[in-house]
Amino acid sequence: MKNLIEVRNLNIAYGGKSNWTNVVQDVSFDIARGEAFGLVGESGCGKSTVAYRLLGYGTVNSLVQTGEVLFDGIDLLKLDTKALTKLRGSRIALVPQNPTTSLSPGMRVGSQIREMIATHKALPQGMSMQSRIVELFALVGLPDVGHRYPHELSGGQQQRVAIAMAVACNPDLLVLDEPTTGLDVTTQRQIIQLLGDLRTRIGMAMLYVTHDLALLAQIADRVSVMYAGQLVEVAPCDQLLKSPAHPYSRGLIASIPTVDGTNSQARGLRGVLRRDQMSTGCKFEPRCDFATTACRTTPQMLEPVAGTRSVACMKWRETAAQQAPAAKPRLDATADAKPERLLSVADLELSYRKPGFFDKLLGRTSPSVVRDIDLELRTGEVIALVGESGSGKSTIARAVSGRLPPRAGLISLDGGLLAPKLKNRSVEQLRQIQYIFQNPDASLNPRRRIRAILARPLDHFGIEADEKALETVLENVGLHAGYLDRFPEQLSGGERQRIAIARALLVNPKLLICDEILSALDVSVQARIVELLRSLKEKHAVAMLFISHDLAVVQQLADRVAVLFRGELMQLADTSTLLNAPLHPYTEMLLEAAPGLSKDHYVSLPPAMPASKAMPGIGCPLAGRCPRQVGSICAETRPPVQNTGSGFVRCHIPAGQLMIRQTLDAIAPTASIYTAETAPAGAP
Repeated sequence: MKNLIEVRNLNIAYGGKSNWTNVVQDVSFDIARGEAFGLVGESGCGKSTVAYRLLGYGTVNSLVQTGEVLFDGIDLLKLDTKALTKLRGSRIALVPQNPTTSLSPGMRVGSQIREMIATHKALPQGMSMQSRIVELFALVGLPDVGHRYPHELSGGQQQRVAIAMAVACNPDLLVLDEPTTGLDVTTQRQIIQLLGDLRTRIGMAMLYVTHDLALLAQIADRVSVMYAGQLVEVAPCDQLLKSPAHPYSRGLIASIPTVDGTNSQARGLRGVLRRDQMSTGCKFEPRCDFATTACRTTPQMLEPVAGTRSVACMKWRETAAQQAPAAKPRLDATADAKPERLLSVADLELSYRKPGFFDKLLGRTSPSVVRDIDLELRTGEVIALVGESGSGKSTIARAVSGRLPPRAGLISLDGGLLAPKLKNRSVEQLRQIQYIFQNPDASLNPRRRIRAILARPLDHFGIEADEKALETVLENVGLHAGYLDRFPEQLSGGERQRIAIARALLVNPKLLICDEILSALDVSVQARIVELLRSLKEKHAVAMLFISHDLAVVQQLADRVAVLFRGELMQLADTSTLLNAPLHPYTEMLLEAAPGLSKDHYVSLPPAMPASKAMPGIGCPLAGRCPRQVGSICAETRPPVQNTGSGFVRCHIPAGQLMIRQTLDAIAPTASIYTAETAPAGAP
């Protein structure tokens, strides 16, 4: 198959004037027409720098020192701005990591797609513009949402709009820069399935940049692994995941948490990428468990080793037969303790809309987005809130933190009622509850250096801390003292998130609210942050409300899991119980959607019920989508709460029958236990 893209000996440096630092060194790879090619590596390795050069993009402080980027035989590095503009969007398109910043907030999404098609004169002959826009929405699994603004769409819908714009001109190459970061597992899976379908129907090639190898397993044909600006391994995706050759690839895969715990005994990556500590030989030598003296002084270059696999390690055959040191067993220091209750949430009901004058006059109420939430969090306990986008996870966190006053219900901390509004809470209560946001770009002051950002909460709460304390908290999150004098814009997304975590830890809180704080981090950094959070939990009894879509991370950290869907708690249980016996059908759907390291892992989800038919507070919110719906009772009657020992499940099907059904599913997935004798009362 003829290559569409050929990257040859690409060297890129950052800096200015005579002070240049090489960040990409001798990178070479090719992508065939219709092929999906993955580029993975830790934050700061240079993968996005390479990817954006495929569109002719480069920052003002970057310089291509040597190399070629051949697209259909044309060197993109030699084209002028006019020629590049003609190619971008029409033949090479980009799906960025954050659709919120890539979509214009002041334009309806239909107008933005219209602009793309009109700019490149890509309207198919005989088709109207409106028909083409509707067709593109349908292509990415959306109804006609052209009249909406970006803020009126969920994160998953925004990403689908970004994909629709990217494929509007039927490009030959689609560059995807972390397109599913921050999305819940079911939306992630839908996006991956969508991309696979588009690739088949349109025949476009893909360069998929990510730190998530589990997602690449679902879509990529080949994968290249990048470390410190160099490619260290290129191999077919299934070969790389089953038998990684380079020690870095092995460590990267071992760092990936899995719901089934298959990697729990594997040794992940040590330390973090530090360019100032690299040797003159192999760049990975400081972190390699198999390094020798020769590795320190002998540069390693990518060499063909077998078939289509290439590896940059002179000892890969020897290390492949060796085992890295096993991971240390996890100790739970609070196993025998009976911690006290720290946080209590009772009958919580939340809404984003306040009733207007006529609403009050007519006795109308605005719809609730969260209903009947009861939670208790003990000292040193971690409760994970999981569910799809829009399920109410962050909304609950905002209410606990005082950023969204409840419509009804009470929130208590340490036995004392918390004021509904943030401004009415005491300074001590504000210190005790610290919120770490998902998006550090919006929570870090771009005009302040990191030192000032970390010092501000200390000054606000009157806490004395010296330079050593700032350096220590940076080391705890995988950074070093050199970051103190930098601005947020000089950091990668993962590094900015670590600064946000460090800032929250500095004031010694009792409760941490972690809102998707690991979604933008590399797996190696994720593992380090999880260890840090676990240490805070076990040594300092810090409690956490941990919002995540990654059930594998939840398994590593959480004591209990609360499953939310459309503002209601579907199930609450101990983590091990819930993951091993997910009674509620929606919990099962979440676990099935969790990405694994094999392409045959995914199964199809039932289609979502149209929002227009959803009746909040009437019937089960999962009705119309539940694979085990037993009749009209599910849509018309609110399901009861059933105690299950370690928690509860909200479902019309008796808990005992749910357990039996799970056992039968494990034996014969098509079995059904529902008969006239065993169906829930009221079922047809």
